[in-house]
Amino acid sequence: MEKAGERIPCRRCLLSELSDETLYLQVKKAAAVIPEKERCSEEEYQKRLLTCKECDSLLSGTCLLCGCYVEIRAAKKSASCPAPGRKW
Repeated sequence: MEKAGERIPCRRCLLSELSDETLYLQVKKAAAVIPEKERCSEEEYQKRLLTCKECDSLLSGTCLLCGCYVEIRAAKKSASCPAPGRKW
């Protein structure tokens, strides 16, 4: 049962969709410092995030399989989904 003022984790939400602006900005900064040659295209990035949003292992912007913030992991060209069968 939810208590007054208590936040319930958002399943299938990305950090950009949550109200904790400070955490989202920190994650966004971390993704931005990935060198351009190591960063995937914006189109690929958005595609990866859409896949993550459909995954049962996403909880408040965090992958429950590996513990990463998906908005950082998805930005790296060499990174892959940790789920069995790799979704991306």
